[in-house]
Amino acid sequence: MVYVIACGDEGVQMNEGTRLAFVGAGFRLEGFSEVVPILKKIFGDDLRIVASEECDWIRQQLALSNWEQTNASAQQHVEALADQEKLLYAGYFPFSDPKQLKHEVKGHMVRPHKVHIANKICFTVGGGEQKYNLGHFVISADWVAKAPEKLVKQVLQTQVNFYSKLVGDQPLPCVVEETGELGEKKAEANKKTLQKLGFLP
Repeated sequence: MVYVIACGDEGVQMNEGTRLAFVGAGFRLEGFSEVVPILKKIFGDDLRIVASEECDWIRQQLALSNWEQTNASAQQHVEALADQEKLLYAGYFPFSDPKQLKHEVKGHMVRPHKVHIANKICFTVGGGEQKYNLGHFVISADWVAKAPEKLVKQVLQTQVNFYSKLVGDQPLPCVVEETGELGEKKAEANKKTLQKLGFLP
């Protein structure tokens, strides 16, 4: 199984590889560097990472004025992040037909340009995204039972807040996807952590 760290933007569609979603593919996400070793323990050392077109998080973090700058910066910064965290940089998902990238990763952007249509946040707890849904921003919580609660709260809350602001500054309903390679027991432990920290009812 090929696991790929990618943005949780609802437009990111992975045709080959399983998405572990972190806003901006983890770029400048506080706590991400502490999460990577946990992900490697769970999913193996050969984790991939991919950049994607029209990344609002990267645009905001770098205070960029247009998408051309953002798209160029996303590739550059995510590749640098891959080097820093010893991840395999696969390339860049554009708005186009599915694109075959390096390291057995294939995908593209499928939402409308410059528009967000997601109306929920989906936490994956069983081993990354299993079923693509254009209505979901995705956040990987496949690691949370193995991490300190303070780190979990920080990393997840930042993402929840960002996606909520992106679509109108109102809390988005949160759902959970429990299937995946990790199996029922581990998925349940991750889900319980989310419930304990108030991310799920």
